[in-house]
Amino acid sequence: MICIHCRSKCQRHGHDPYRQQRWYCPVCTKTFIERHRKPLGKMRLSVQRALSCLHLLVEGMSVRGIERVTGVGKRTILSLLLLAGRKCERLQDRRISQVKVRDVQADEIWGFVWCKQKTKNAKGYGDETGDAYCFVAIERHTKLVLAWHLGQRTVEDTEAFIEKLERATAGHFQLTTDGWESYPDAVSLSLGVRVDYARLIKTYHAAHPSQSPEGERRYSPSRVLEIIKDPRIGEPDEAAICTSHIERQNLTIRMHMRRLTRLTNGFSKKRENLRAAYALHFAYYNFCRIHKTLRCTPAMEAGVTKRVWELKDLLAY
Repeated sequence: MICIHCRSKCQRHGHDPYRQQRWYCPVCTKTFIERHRKPLGKMRLSVQRALSCLHLLVEGMSVRGIERVTGVGKRTILSLLLLAGRKCERLQDRRISQVKVRDVQADEIWGFVWCKQKTKNAKGYGDETGDAYCFVAIERHTKLVLAWHLGQRTVEDTEAFIEKLERATAGHFQLTTDGWESYPDAVSLSLGVRVDYARLIKTYHAAHPSQSPEGERRYSPSRVLEIIKDPRIGEPDEAAICTSHIERQNLTIRMHMRRLTRLTNGFSKKRENLRAAYALHFAYYNFCRIHKTLRCTPAMEAGVTKRVWELKDLLAY
């Protein structure tokens, strides 16, 4: 070991209270501890227990359930989620950039923070509560999540999402979205002639309460009456105008995020926690989780990386 002060050769000098090796320099007579990277920052939780908590989070277990299984406190788990979420969001921004794509599909998935929008309006809660829509864009062939944005179903959030998609992609490609009215202007503004853009508009049957049992009306999906393909920019291939892959991705999100499980009390109480959970999920999905159809991770299929990442790689990023 070389002294960090005078660059002389040192000798072992016992351990500190945390069992870390101490060193003594006979030249400058100083003692020190070798500097180690701390992926958890100031958190005193061990890396192995932290990885166990993150593994359970990305597999859809609730925070309280993880607390019971691992013995790690709820506040510590949430702090770990925020730390990992910030790292994963930086990873997504830096590594998923200027990726060559062919066919992209975009959609929104609904969730809420603290309460639903109707309750928020009735009780006058703050801006950080109520409905929370996550815009998601996926490449059809590589299954790579290119961009995501958490916000409201508004013009501003739609434009912010399309700007993220513009930074994440390179070259000319086809884009398909649902019938949300803010998409055409946002796509024209940010992507312009780079895309062949079309909307897939679905019209659903709304059953009258007197014509349907209570359970079927509330829990069964509505019947699709009509599907309209609406080309808006360029010359999109009509056979490729589809949103089935992004809608299947929405199922994957709900299956692996306890916060989006319907009819439970596992929903997010703070928007920052929901954003961190989304960031962790998408980074794990892109870099760590082997896709059953591709037999590799989406990031490997897209050429973003050449290996399967582990959760410890995300935590140390």
